Amino acid sequence: MTKKKAHKPGFATIAQNKRARFEYFIEEEIEAGLSLKGWEVKSLRAGKSNLSDSYVTFRDGEAYLFGATLTPLSVASSHVICDPIRTRKLLLNKRDLDSLIGRVNREGYTVVALSMYWKNAWCKVKIGIAKGKKEHDKRDDIKDREWQKAKARIMKNANR
Repeated sequence: MTKKKAHKPGFATIAQNKRARFEYFIEEEIEAGLSLKGWEVKSLRAGKSNLSDSYVTFRDGEAYLFGATLTPLSVASSHVICDPIRTRKLLLNKRDLDSLIGRVNREGYTVVALSMYWKNAWCKVKIGIAKGKKEHDKRDDIKDREWQKAKARIMKNANR
């Protein structure tokens, strides 16, 4: 019997939207599946994806990922016309989908894509229910981050 390799979650990440955490307060995170075509899966395996400026839209009671770019490989397919920024359907439970639609419509939240990763053989997208930050909130985050760096530097030098 062969041993299974240890799963390293850091290596499963395909793309992250770091800008989303800077622009929004993320209140809840939900995992969603992604409906892909064959050339898109090959492109994801090669790491040719970008989630910046991507968000979730709702049409006819379904959720779609809008603005995510998957750059097609030149060798992946010659007979299919590849659209790198096409709208892709998100696969969610009915309960999660109803909750998302309700929060966006009633409470004014925005749904943004946070990260894309592999879970076994499936591509998953972590989406976040978010509220926009004001300029002073962003300044506070920058100040806190710089203080954490300075504190770490002080502690490192204090032990010498």
